[in-house]
Amino acid sequence: MSHAVANDAVRPKTFPGGTHPPEKKELSKDRPIENAPLPQRVCIPLSQHIGAPCKAVVDKGAAVKKGQVIGEAGGFVSVPVHASISGVVAAVEKRPSLFGGLVPCIVIDGDGKDEWLEGCNKPVDHSRWDAAAIRRKVAECGLAGMGGATFPTHVKLSPPADKPIDTVIINGVECEPYLTCDYRLMLEQPKRIIDGAEIILRAVDCNRGIIAIEANKPDAYEVMKQHAGGHGKISVEMVAVKYPQGAEKQLIKALLKREVPSGGLPMDVGALVHNVGTAAAVFDAVALNKPVVDRVVTITGEGVERPSNFLVRIGTPLTMLLEKAGMMPGAQKLVFGGPMMGLAQFTPDLPVTKGASGVLVLMEAYSGDYQNCIRCGRCVQSCPSYLVPSELSMMAEAREWEMARENNVLDCIECGVCAYVCPAKRPIVHLVKLTKNELLRIKKEAGAKKKAVEAKK
Repeated sequence: MSHAVANDAVRPKTFPGGTHPPEKKELSKDRPIENAPLPQRVCIPLSQHIGAPCKAVVDKGAAVKKGQVIGEAGGFVSVPVHASISGVVAAVEKRPSLFGGLVPCIVIDGDGKDEWLEGCNKPVDHSRWDAAAIRRKVAECGLAGMGGATFPTHVKLSPPADKPIDTVIINGVECEPYLTCDYRLMLEQPKRIIDGAEIILRAVDCNRGIIAIEANKPDAYEVMKQHAGGHGKISVEMVAVKYPQGAEKQLIKALLKREVPSGGLPMDVGALVHNVGTAAAVFDAVALNKPVVDRVVTITGEGVERPSNFLVRIGTPLTMLLEKAGMMPGAQKLVFGGPMMGLAQFTPDLPVTKGASGVLVLMEAYSGDYQNCIRCGRCVQSCPSYLVPSELSMMAEAREWEMARENNVLDCIECGVCAYVCPAKRPIVHLVKLTKNELLRIKKEAGAKKKAVEAKK
């Protein structure tokens, strides 16, 4: 598929490997962001991020206001959660999670007033804040990666002294098919993103920021370039249309020609990557003292009558959004996220979380049947992490966990390219996830045994 670019002189950058699934952006890309209805009840999970879960600091019957901390961070790699509406705590209990199983949640019944906690969502003079103050405020406001990875933002803004950051990349690629929440955010709120990017640069003492946008979004590219024109530290660059162009390591490779080492992080090569939604949330936190109480979510797919982009309160029941978008009778599959990396769900009775960039409703669902590997090599050719996915999947089937680790299974970014191109329809990503979980279990068991031995000495 070809895409016109805004300037003939612009040559989109890219990375080795990858694939080109149907984009399906046309379903919702022209739908401006609209406010979702104020929910009468929200269910807010205490763990919406990578790292230690939160600890509830309110009890049933407590009155809360929007922006109030209801769950405190459980450690450094953790962030608090806040009430997204004002009302009364109806329950503190376990509810179904989009990752499977039950997780502790705080249920709030709204009072209809939607009142902010005193001091929240008001302009703040942060011009003299140092990096530590910025990181502290980002942590207090509960920011975790809004692109879906949900890694605590303040942790990413805290690189060690021996790993200085020379380039911050603001990720507006949105390469996942169907999703358009980042695209609409760039079109409608470019200044908020750029101001947030400037704050991020201050937080890591960096003088170079790049806003990366895929070539299938030329209008967003022009809008962001126009608004970044007066900022000497921030430029806007176009990258080629290819999946997973928006993955951290692949984006760094495309823009900076740097390889993040196996087992390493972007900071190992002097780079830091944040989603455009995260940059906007950083601005909200630092400039307005606004915690993460809402986010933009794309509700799309052939299974809804009105694909839309909604500004949604955290904890809003997914059923409310599906009703608003017009979920069609007979829909066969519900996915949190996009079709490549999203998680299929068994029920719509789930809340919107900080990392929920989209919900996909499909009228058809694959049966799950697959065949043995035919050794065609397509997964190897397409893997953006230079792995051999076919071999890793067979190691998983043989329960050869250590062999898979030695073959760098932990470097897999679970982008789904291998499963997408596989003619045998093998569930390679599922087998990789299984392997990682088993390796984690083995590591925990080894650690427990070591502690037990040391305790006996």
